[in-house]
Amino acid sequence: MSSVETRPEQTGSSLIPTLPGAHYTDPAIFELEQSRIFQAHWFAVARGSDLPTAGNFRKVDVGGESVLLVRGRDGALRAFLNVCRHRGAQLCVEDSGSVRRNLQCPYHAWTYGLDGSLVAAPNLNSMADVDRKEYGLIPVALREWLGTAWVCLADEPPSFEETVQGAVTARLGDPAAIDGWGIDTLVVGRRIVYDVKANWKLIVENFMECYHCATIHPELTEVLPEFADGYAAQYYVGHGAEFGDEVAGFTVDGRAGFDTLSGVGENHDRRYYAITVNPQVFINLVPDHVIFHRMYPMAVDRTIVECDWLYPQEVVDSGADLAHSVELFHRVNQQDFDACERCQPAMSSKAYAKGGVLVPSEHHIGEFRDWAAAAIS
Repeated sequence: MSSVETRPEQTGSSLIPTLPGAHYTDPAIFELEQSRIFQAHWFAVARGSDLPTAGNFRKVDVGGESVLLVRGRDGALRAFLNVCRHRGAQLCVEDSGSVRRNLQCPYHAWTYGLDGSLVAAPNLNSMADVDRKEYGLIPVALREWLGTAWVCLADEPPSFEETVQGAVTARLGDPAAIDGWGIDTLVVGRRIVYDVKANWKLIVENFMECYHCATIHPELTEVLPEFADGYAAQYYVGHGAEFGDEVAGFTVDGRAGFDTLSGVGENHDRRYYAITVNPQVFINLVPDHVIFHRMYPMAVDRTIVECDWLYPQEVVDSGADLAHSVELFHRVNQQDFDACERCQPAMSSKAYAKGGVLVPSEHHIGEFRDWAAAAIS
């Protein structure tokens, strides 16, 4: 690792220091984050409905490792390292697809069941001492929650309940509150993939504050007027930003959206909630749909963001026009990612060598800063 400051200097004022610029530009720091953050924590990789039938697979990059998500014949989702146990060839090079019965290495035809077991290989019957279970695919820990598959590459994964579910509870104030949106029953109405030329931490930091909202989010502040004040009201425990008096729905022009989700009560209606689950998930809750971001850090200065707009099955099946509903947060995404890309080049400037500063209303970024720095120290 190159010689860089891992802890920010104190400012001696009400301003809060950020991470030094090298944390956004140094490939050595990014490599540490790959192993100590992305491989060590629960990482959301796909919507379960992306793999509806047996034999469906999806390949994802998690902390520099290629992970294969597979739907088994028993209906269960499993995850494996995408590496043949013979000579290390990747079993699947396509991002997604389907196989009929087995996964077969295209190099020497070692063949694995959908449960990861070694079922066949050329001349395998003549090697009676080979333990087929031992030479099956290397499994990766997997949990399903909120209709999403989460994986963890750590030998001993952290508690899912304390980290992932705990982050949601800490935001909403009640472990059962998230159930009202029925996220596991919602379906993808629209998916947009963004290729953002910025470090993943810039994107997280942007999402965690609203100091910029009045400057770059005119549509959002029309719908959520309190965001124009620049305070991260969405991060007060249990508080949802309230719609404006003349706003009928969470849409680009404030007109009515769809029927309120059946489990969303009056205390959550006409409100917006934002949740960050470290290290790479944003969950946005509104009365009639849910917006779910998954980030895939690809390089120190590049992040793929996969954003799903989730609705009840009947809304999607009806052929309803989702455009006015999707467009609001699509614009927010574009505005945010443009801002992050504007910051990325300056992270390598000598003006940012010791970092920048946060105002008091951005103190949540300071907490994230400490979490990220501690993880690689």
